[in-house]
Amino acid sequence: MTSLPGVIDEITRQRYDAAGFGRPVGLGTKPGLVIIDVQYRTVGTVARPFDEALEEFTTSCGEEGWAAVPNIQRLLTLFRAKGWPVFYPHVAPKKDYDQGALGAKVPGIMAIPEKGYEFVEEVAPADGDVLLPKRHPSAFFGTPFASYLVQSGVDSLVVTGCTTSGCVRASVVDAFSLNYKVAVPSDAVYDRSPVVHEVNLFDMGQKYADVSTTDDLLGRLEALAPRPA
Repeated sequence: MTSLPGVIDEITRQRYDAAGFGRPVGLGTKPGLVIIDVQYRTVGTVARPFDEALEEFTTSCGEEGWAAVPNIQRLLTLFRAKGWPVFYPHVAPKKDYDQGALGAKVPGIMAIPEKGYEFVEEVAPADGDVLLPKRHPSAFFGTPFASYLVQSGVDSLVVTGCTTSGCVRASVVDAFSLNYKVAVPSDAVYDRSPVVHEVNLFDMGQKYADVSTTDDLLGRLEALAPRPA
């Protein structure tokens, strides 16, 4: 995702700091990886500039999404090597009865070709990963996600995927509300707007999650013990 560090002005940063926001929480000892909506409908079948990507899927973030995929892949490789659980909240193919408020707000989501719902090959699920079809932004709303987390003994979540301002943010807020420690790697989430991406990363980092780069997060995760056999 293109970085626009100047989006958040210094006065805003000073105000949040003075109020005591943004303190790091850290990771637990039993993390789970969440890969949200990394389907071809959100990146396109190949990397293209945003305007061109829209010609294939109106829900695509184009090159911004493809820039995040290698970082998600690095995290996924580590989680599988450590034996930690991986969860895939994803949008299932839309039916007429799914129109609802979101379909009225963004009509294009109701007409995505079948290919768009396939997982991006580089970070696709494997046997043992948990698939969570969802109909709404949060990975928790109307799904058994919380139950699977309890079953897995997870105490913290690394949230990746898209969009930063939509399903990622909604899932992060709900995870935080359930008292999970949450980490968001800034270059492993993506959105169609760099400005919206940066603003939401800042806000999540101040209130709901520890936001860092994938490199920084990998260093901390590598220090944790693997899941017992």
